[in-house]
Amino acid sequence: MSQFTVVDQTPKVRRVTFSSPPFNLIGADTVAELIDIVDHLSGAEQVRVVIFDSATPGFFLNHVDSDQIPAIAALPGSGPLPGFVELGVRLAAAPFVSIASIRGRTRGGGAEYAAAFDLRYASREQAIFCQPEVGFGLIPGAGGTERLTHLLGRDRALEVLLTGEDYDADRAAQYGWVTRAIPDAELDDVVNAVARRIASFDRHAVMAVKAQVNRSTLPPEENLLASFVESVRSTTGPGVEARGRAVGTLVARIGIDDLERNLGQHLGSLAEQA
Repeated sequence: MSQFTVVDQTPKVRRVTFSSPPFNLIGADTVAELIDIVDHLSGAEQVRVVIFDSATPGFFLNHVDSDQIPAIAALPGSGPLPGFVELGVRLAAAPFVSIASIRGRTRGGGAEYAAAFDLRYASREQAIFCQPEVGFGLIPGAGGTERLTHLLGRDRALEVLLTGEDYDADRAAQYGWVTRAIPDAELDDVVNAVARRIASFDRHAVMAVKAQVNRSTLPPEENLLASFVESVRSTTGPGVEARGRAVGTLVARIGIDDLERNLGQHLGSLAEQA
């Protein structure tokens, strides 16, 4: 079943909407479908801008479904990179401008992919960002360590990655994690206006500027591959099993909905239960 819908918003602007309720978790099928969509839109000459959003209340692109980790790790790419990593590379290098319209929680692998978009506009009231992997004894594997270091700087990237805290849109904008935090009532109008404006300009000039910026900002593929290898290795690390049991205990006490909505807050208690 498709998790994404693609709508022609204007002749030059497409909108890709993710819906996998209740929590928009990322599975192997999510990654594979999104790769296909990015490839299809990359081959459409008329497409200049693509807006990505979510139809699931409270969630944008969420973290990887833990049951799907082996399948995601095994996803092949078209070259030396595995599919899980290649999706972020294709997003960043796509021959269109990608804009994330972020309402809701954006965590883990979803936050790593969000960092690969060209522009990120976040609802001040609803957007939340988090890299929770370390709290589970894991290491980010889809390029988060590389992209966040460039976006946030070394110290703030370390803070985000090592604490597993939830960050609201204002703090994310202050850190450079998002382009701008915008009042929720204005988000759609702002994103649509930016998309139309960029789409109205000469495509060659827009893509040439993106290529120039990419050359000086995108992480080398060998670094992305090294991070993925370490991420896969971390899934069998000494702390993962104990933290998995702690998560199970926590879910039994508070429920999965509370955990997903307040993950950053609850991560700090896992060490005490592990």
